[in-house]
Amino acid sequence: MKLNEVRDLAEASKTRKRVGRGIGSGKGKRAGRGDKGQKSRSGVSINGFEGGQMPLYRRLPKRGFTNAKFTNDFNIVSIDRVEQAVAAKKLDAKKPVTVEALVEAGVLRRARDGVRLLGDGEAKSKLKFQVAGASKSAVEKVEKAGGSVEILASAKPEPKAKDEPAETAAQE
Repeated sequence: MKLNEVRDLAEASKTRKRVGRGIGSGKGKRAGRGDKGQKSRSGVSINGFEGGQMPLYRRLPKRGFTNAKFTNDFNIVSIDRVEQAVAAKKLDAKKPVTVEALVEAGVLRRARDGVRLLGDGEAKSKLKFQVAGASKSAVEKVEKAGGSVEILASAKPEPKAKDEPAETAAQE
């Protein structure tokens, strides 16, 4: 037996059903879909339909809420990535590392609501970071290398407390 003579068994693969090819084929006219109705039409998807009964996804309560007004969308940068930029002479180690400096160096594509520094990698150079947030391990590694991490105020507004009186009431 040669490699070009190797064949599948005859019953190993089924032949495709050719529907709608004339009454004589046994699957002509309605192509095995029955008579009329929604399911006989093409492009019908009835997922989640429970025959008129209230479907499960509507019986269960809605949960959760995210208030986009007060959420921050931070750029996440690791110490390792910053060190690579310093080694490639894209970042100046003497100047503070800010969002603008990281965008200019090509580490970030665009400045969002600030930068959050993560402790992946090793801090080798003495860098001064000015970021919106940093992990504990990142702060430890930067300070161990002789640098510093300054956490900046959030760019988004702080939510007001409910017990604070309105400005007009305070002036009276």
